[in-house]
Amino acid sequence: MQAERGTPNKDMNTKNGRILVVDDNSGIRRTMEILLPMYFAEVQTIASPNSLVSELETFRPDVVLLDMNFTASINSGGEGLYWLGEIKRLSPQTQVVLFTAYADIQLAVEGMKRGAFDFIVKPWENEKLISTLRAAAGKKSPSKSLCSGGIPKSKETPMFWGSTTVMTRIRGTVRKVAPTDATVLITGENGTGKDLLAQEIHNQSLRSGKQMVAVDAGAVTETLFESELFGHVKGAFTDAHADHPGKFEQANGGTLFLDEIGNIPLHLQAKLLRVLQNREVVRVGGMKIIPVDIRLICATNMDLEALVREGKFREDLYYRINTVHLNLPALRDRREDILPLVERFINEFADKYHRSCTPLSPEMQDQLVSRHWSGNIRELRNCIERAVIMYDGTWNIETDNSSWKGLTHRGGADEETQVREAISRFHGNVSAAAKALGISRPTLYAKLKKYGL
Repeated sequence: MQAERGTPNKDMNTKNGRILVVDDNSGIRRTMEILLPMYFAEVQTIASPNSLVSELETFRPDVVLLDMNFTASINSGGEGLYWLGEIKRLSPQTQVVLFTAYADIQLAVEGMKRGAFDFIVKPWENEKLISTLRAAAGKKSPSKSLCSGGIPKSKETPMFWGSTTVMTRIRGTVRKVAPTDATVLITGENGTGKDLLAQEIHNQSLRSGKQMVAVDAGAVTETLFESELFGHVKGAFTDAHADHPGKFEQANGGTLFLDEIGNIPLHLQAKLLRVLQNREVVRVGGMKIIPVDIRLICATNMDLEALVREGKFREDLYYRINTVHLNLPALRDRREDILPLVERFINEFADKYHRSCTPLSPEMQDQLVSRHWSGNIRELRNCIERAVIMYDGTWNIETDNSSWKGLTHRGGADEETQVREAISRFHGNVSAAAKALGISRPTLYAKLKKYGL
């Protein structure tokens, strides 16, 4: 449990910050009670997170050094993630550094995605521990990446056009189409950035002053479809305690983005078509006709023309939503954009996770460019995010994509087979299967219902 190296340099010894250590190991608590007061103004240790809430109120720590496991019979790390969430909910300004065993590094990575400042692996190095806690206590601005390229950093990931001919052509089309109210259908494999393209179209439109309302149509259950999209009045059904405007009303004056539109059941497609034709809704349980003024953008990874031929998608609805069709290419078909995207993501996550990263080696760059990237930009982004989190002076980028099996853009049996394989491969674990497929859990549940799984 002791550090593998000696105490930090005394030059670091400017005492400030309040540190709360939460660890059920008495030896670790005693060590921290000796070590940390040399570098911080106040240090408190507790054995159980059950008193965390009161400590947040009374001690008001700047940083909580939080162990991941507290129950002897449970080593999942779930306790640590739960208490991380509680700390960030009750005291958002308090920074959390996770204290974890080497075997729990994946959980620590997940913890950082949920708001932890950083993590320390046991057995720890004193210098690393102190420098990390001091950075958290000082709430330092995120480190700048040392990677070359000079790509601007942003908390959000805007549309990346790249330099390929196909993306240049799409960008030109967007410039022409965005200022109009033409309905746009965006197709492409999962992870190609369909949602970002929809947002870009909205941002360049005359409706940009209003909001874009996004709906994952594949995740809306059949029983709630009309209520979610068209709204309901008080008393329309058991849980309808108040009037509720649907997504069409919420998007009035702006843009409505219907993602996963190929997953809408056939009998509900007729109701959607009627609203699109008349540009008016009637809330469930109501009588009043409500006009709606929206610009519609739809997206799918399915082959809608094939679904039309198979009788699974209404032809009239297909033509209604397909005034302009934009098909985003797979990442493997725009390989010259991979390294600029990598550079962009490294900068983004170095900023977010307080890392200072050296440039990638030519060999690693070649590996990234040559990889198939079944999950496209989303998979690349996740891969780089994990690599930045794990960065400790050297890069460890996992380029083996054997565990990834993203859904293709084709509909029908291909997609159903991949859903079945994912559920089987992860032994019924919906969360793991959804992550591997590159879709949300609600969307996967909708697909499981669709295919009778």
